[in-house]
Parts: sequence; C-alpha cells; structure tokens
Amino acid sequence: MWTSGRMSNAKSWLGLGMSLYFCGLMDLTTTVLSSTPTPPGKLEELLSDKPQSHSRTKRSWVWNQFFVLEEYTGTDPLYVGKLHSDMDRGDGSIKYILSGEGAGVVFTIDDTTGDIHAIQRLDREERAQYTLRAQALDRRTGRPMEPESEFIIKIQDINDNEPKFLDGPYVATVPEMSPVGTSVIQVTATDADDPTYGNSARVVYSILQGQPYFSVDSKTGVIRTALMNMDREAKEYYEVIIQAKDMGGQLGGLAGTTTVNITLSDVNDNPPRFPQKHYQMSVLESAPVSSTVGRVFAKDLDEGINAEMKYTIVDGDGADTFDINTDPNFQVGIITVKKPLSFESKKSYTLKVEGANPHLEMRFLNLGPFQDTTTVHISVEDVDEPPVFEPGFYFVEVPEDVAIGTTIQIISAKDPDVTNNSIRYSIDRSSDPGRFFYVDITTGALMTARPLDREEFSWHNITVLAMEMNNPSQVGSVSVTIKVLDVNDNAPEFPRFYEAFVCENAKAGQLIQTVSAVDQDDPRNGQHFYYRLAPEAANNPNFTIRDNQDNTARILTRRSGFRQQEQSVFYLPVLISDNGQPVLSSTGTLTIQVCSCDDDGHVLSCSPEAYMLPVSLSRGALIAILACIFVLLVLVLLILSMRRHRKQPYIIDDEENIHENIVRYDDEGGGEEDTEAFDIAAMWNPREAQAGGAPKSRQDMLPEIESLSRYVPQTCAVNSSVHNYVLAKLYEADMDLWAPPFDSLQTYMFEGDGSVAGSLSSLQSATSDSEQSFDFLTDWGPRFRKLAELYGASEGPVPLW
Repeated sequence: MWTSGRMSNAKSWLGLGMSLYFCGLMDLTTTVLSSTPTPPGKLEELLSDKPQSHSRTKRSWVWNQFFVLEEYTGTDPLYVGKLHSDMDRGDGSIKYILSGEGAGVVFTIDDTTGDIHAIQRLDREERAQYTLRAQALDRRTGRPMEPESEFIIKIQDINDNEPKFLDGPYVATVPEMSPVGTSVIQVTATDADDPTYGNSARVVYSILQGQPYFSVDSKTGVIRTALMNMDREAKEYYEVIIQAKDMGGQLGGLAGTTTVNITLSDVNDNPPRFPQKHYQMSVLESAPVSSTVGRVFAKDLDEGINAEMKYTIVDGDGADTFDINTDPNFQVGIITVKKPLSFESKKSYTLKVEGANPHLEMRFLNLGPFQDTTTVHISVEDVDEPPVFEPGFYFVEVPEDVAIGTTIQIISAKDPDVTNNSIRYSIDRSSDPGRFFYVDITTGALMTARPLDREEFSWHNITVLAMEMNNPSQVGSVSVTIKVLDVNDNAPEFPRFYEAFVCENAKAGQLIQTVSAVDQDDPRNGQHFYYRLAPEAANNPNFTIRDNQDNTARILTRRSGFRQQEQSVFYLPVLISDNGQPVLSSTGTLTIQVCSCDDDGHVLSCSPEAYMLPVSLSRGALIAILACIFVLLVLVLLILSMRRHRKQPYIIDDEENIHENIVRYDDEGGGEEDTEAFDIAAMWNPREAQAGGAPKSRQDMLPEIESLSRYVPQTCAVNSSVHNYVLAKLYEADMDLWAPPFDSLQTYMFEGDGSVAGSLSSLQSATSDSEQSFDFLTDWGPRFRKLAELYGASEGPVPLW
C-alpha cells in the first residue's frame, strides 16, 4: 500500500490499510477503504499493536495527484511530496523508483525516503501537468514489492503573465462627422494565465490616449467615437492607446497596451469654391479647333470621389465658340476652342463657368450649395493668316480642244487680315508635273499652257497657291479639279489586223469576214460606226461590204471562180466613219487570201504552186547578190565620209578674211521719234499687224539678223492677251526642235592657250586704252593684220573714215 504526503505534514499511518493524501499545503481527510465491512469489536483488534496470527489482503485508497506552484525561484530543489509503501520498515530495504514525464530531468526521488523534488523551474504556461509512475523494489533482490502506480503532478498557476494584444497595432477607419457611439474597431487582449484559477486571466480594457475623441468598452474592447462632428479637414489621423489589465483591473494586476491608428475617411461635406471670381485669358485667332485656351479650378477640401468636379459653361457670348472639359486627374476645367476664331470678326468673348460636385450626400445638403461660378474673359489675338480661297474647292470642265492660253477659271483668294495684303498666285508644280496649266500671278486667271488630250489625261487635279506679298511665308492653297471633256478628234479604226481567206470554190454573196472598229473618243450618245468601201474600191468586182448597223460589218463575195494562179491575195480598203461632230473617218485594209478548200469549206492550201521559188540557187547567183551588197556598203561609207569632210576646218588660209561671227550693230535707236525700227502693235495683236499690210522695215539699213517670228507659227486668237501670245510662243518653241535658240553662244577658237596672242579679253586689263600700246600686233602675223591697222602704229598717214 502507498502513502503520499508533504514533509511538513508527514505521518505514517500503517497497518490499517489507510493512505494519507496531501494536496498542496492542505491536509486531506483520511478515508478507509475496505473490501469487506469491519465486524464489531474488530476495530480494537486492528488498532492494537499485537501481532496477528493470520494475514489478510489489504486494499489501498486511491491517490493519484500532487500540486506544486509554478515559477519557484529558490535555490534549493522544490519539495513536491513523498511516496511511502506500507512495506517500508524504515530499514532501507525498499528502493523507490520514479519514471515517466520529466523523471530524472524535472523531478527526482530519493530512493530511500521516497521524497520527490523539482530540480527545474516550472512554468504552467509551458506545461500544466506531468504524468509519472512510481514503484517500490526490494533493494537486495530488485523484486517489486508492490505493483507500479501512476500519479500526476499538476502545476498550480500564479499571475505571472500580462495581457497581450496579439493582433496589434491596429489600423481603423471611421467616416468623419460620424455620430457619437459609432463603432470603430474591437481590440482583444489574451492572458496566458489559467482562466479557471482566480482572476489572473480576467482582463479589463481602458483608454490611456485618445480622449475625448474615442472611448473603449471595458469588457468587450470595442472602440467607439466619443465626440460629435469630428472634421477630417481639421484633423485626419488619431493615435489611440488601449490598456488591458488582468486581475479584474485591481491593484497588483499586470497590464498590456496596444496602439490603434484611426483615420477619418472623407465625406462630401465641403462645397467647391473658385478662388478667383474673374479669369483673364487670351488665344491666337489661328488656334485650331480643340486646342487649349486656359484652365479654371474650383477648390474642394474633400478628396477622392467627393472632390470630383464637373465644369460647364452656363452663360456668355462664347458658349458656342468655346467648350470646357474636366481633367479627371487634377479636377481642373480645361477651356478649348470649339469653332474657328477670327480676330476680324470678334475680338473678345465672355464665359460664365460653373463647377459642381456630381456626387452629393443628402445629410450634408444643408452645408451647400455644392456648386460655384466664375467669369472668364477671353481675348482673341490677331495673327498674320495665310490667304483664304473662296470657294474652298474648284471644279472646272473644259473641252480637250481648247486653245492654248484660254482662261478656264478665275481663282480668287483674299487676305483675311485687316491689312489685306496683296496676293500672288502660282501652281504647285508637284500637282501639275506636265505643266498643262498656268495661273496669272496677279489676277488668278487659270489658263491652259499645253494642248489637252482627254484620251491621255481625262482628269487633272492641281493645287493653286496664294502667297502674301509682304510675308511670303503665308501661303494658302486650294484644290482645282479639271475634267477634260471629249471632242471628236479620233477617227475609228480596226482594232487589229484583219486577214481573211476566200475559197476558190466560193459562191457569190458568201460571207468571208465580219469586221468591227474602235474609237478612242467617248461621245455622250455612244459610238456608232458606218462602213463602206473606200472610194478607190467602190466598184470592186470581187467583194462588197454590208453594214450591220451594230458597229460591225460583213465582207461578202460578189462573184465566184477565184483562182490562186490568177491572183492569190486581194487588198480591200474599208472606209470607217463615226457619228461625231465633225465626222471623222479612216481607211482600214482587209487582206484576203485565195485558198484551196474542200467541199465543206475547209482550207487545204493558201500557197499558189505556180509562184513557188526554186528550192536552191546556183553558185553564180549567190556571188552576184553578195557583190551587190558589198558595193552598196562601200557607197554608204563613202557618202558619210564626204559629208564629214565638208565641214570647214578650224585653220584656214592666210588670205581668207576672218570675221569670227562678229555681228555689226549700227543702229543705236532713235528714242521715241524712231518709228521705223520696231512696231509694238505686233506684240499686242499680231493678226491685226499682219492684216494691215506688210510689216514696216527700216529704209536706211537692212537687218543682218532676221526676226525669229517667221520660225514660229502665228496661232494666237484675235483678241488674246500678251500672256496668251507668250504662252503659245513658248509652247511652240519647246515643241519645234529645229527652231533657232533665242540665246546664242559664240565660240572663239583663236584666243586662249592655243593662240600666240594669248587672250583678247579685256577683263584682266589693268590700264586704260590710252596707256596701252598695240605695236606688238604687227608681229603676230597676217591673222592680226586688221587689228594692227586699227590699233597699232602706222608708218604713213592715218586715213580718215
């Protein structure tokens, strides 16, 4: 039987089968457990010290746990309890053994006395109890004296842990202007002490910092607002310190704290206001549509969606000319150009702009109105604008046979500025690479400069430019679309070479070919062709033609009995006419071969045997042909050589008079009284000049250079202008490859490095004629004899001319 207890209350109760159980420092009531009831009078016997003559089985009382305080800080091992077997006679023959959790490490037992001690500091929060086993052995034999028994050592709690906020620090948000008592957040503190033992784990909450704005529930830890009308714009962030204290908040209790960072979230409780009631802006009149003029800003103390702004133009004379949009990033109103501006039309505008919150909260409407207005004055600044065409697009139709220099359209542009500068017109040559058109520089008259051909170019798209005289950088442009109208200037013709055949056994009236025609013209009423035999073949006895009235015609035989031996090939000229004005026609030739055919009309052969050449030529005939070819080649080379030698050599005989292409001009002009040299009327109206009679010529001299006008045909109209005349002459000169040039280059081959005289140029002369001596000309030979007589010294008297 086992006995357990504390050293301070140690008593041995042996012989009665009783056990003493100690719990901590408290004595427990002894209990006698017996398997059978004790008979009367037997108790005295059992309590006597007399030895018994017989033995009986005893039953131990239940013992299974010890209690020991945690956090022992003494230097000696902590006494836990004592184990004692009723078989222990105190002679040391019994050996106590301890096993189980913490045996030998945390707990030890005196194997002789059975005293149990704790040799390490115990912490209930780390381990609340230990389960161990005890056994009593015979020290000599090691035989168990009693069965092994299990018991528990429980660690008794003390208040050694303060409350802790495991989730701290906390972050919370509450809307500004919230009512008093609005829940913000709940904080929770945890105490590691035993909640079932005393008040060590009973936590009470209190607020150390954050009053009077917030409060905390002492039991639940719920933080609530404690002050009404808390304004985010006045103070946005709050730091609240919450304390949790155990022992129910009594003195001596342990405490822990945490921080709660509370932010007031924004609500729309502030209306927008313009810091400026008047804005002054300016914009160039050349500003394109959608360009920015300026910005306005309505200040709102709120943030986020509550500070969003919508700007509108509610009034003003510029409501149709300008527009306003809201920048979503900066909440500013951007004023932009809605329509083109003109300084000459209107120089200033006034706008009334409103800024309003689109998101409102009904409970704060009494703080409004949540909108504000401002006035914007916009001044339009003048800029030098390019010329403007009226209209902005031109469409011109012109017949393709229009004469060169004809005005087909007047292009008009004006300077929109107040100064109204003069304008000069030109054509963008990249739009008219063929130079078919010309525009008058001052009047804007668009004229033809080359013949037009609808079949070559039916459409022309050119760009006419208008430039200010005072500022050439200001250039306007306009597109001119020219449609070339068709005139009947192309005769119909066969689309291909027609070659037909007729059988020798053909009968009269037999169809041998159907022909058609094409015409490059495009008349409005469509094409219609007429076919007939050419006049020279009108009475052709062999073939005839029938017009099908559908732009085709049939070629028929007039007779039968064709023979290859008589004539193998016939050429039939066909006259094709169109329905245009004027009527144009052409002659196409149809080649008809006579062929041998079978009875079904299938061609057998189209080569007449009678006219077949011999298969081979004789050697003499071949030699004669080659000799003729050789003679022809020699003649050609001889002719080319003679033409080359006909050119005048550069070096000529000494006796030949050298003029060196010197043109003598004796006429210095007679001023206004000279009416014989030139007639200006011919320039203005050449037809009238010709009609009035032969042109006047000077009577006192004959011109050495004839007028170039005879090389250029006179094609100007009777009433055409000088521009038309010049354009026509220019085109004709460009087209005539054999016309002499208006500028001639004279080449002098006898001066320079190849001449003994060097250069005759006076560019390098350093002295005047009076200071130079030309006596050296007499030493240069006969080529300079004339110059020596003119400028050099003379032995005899100088003749007077």
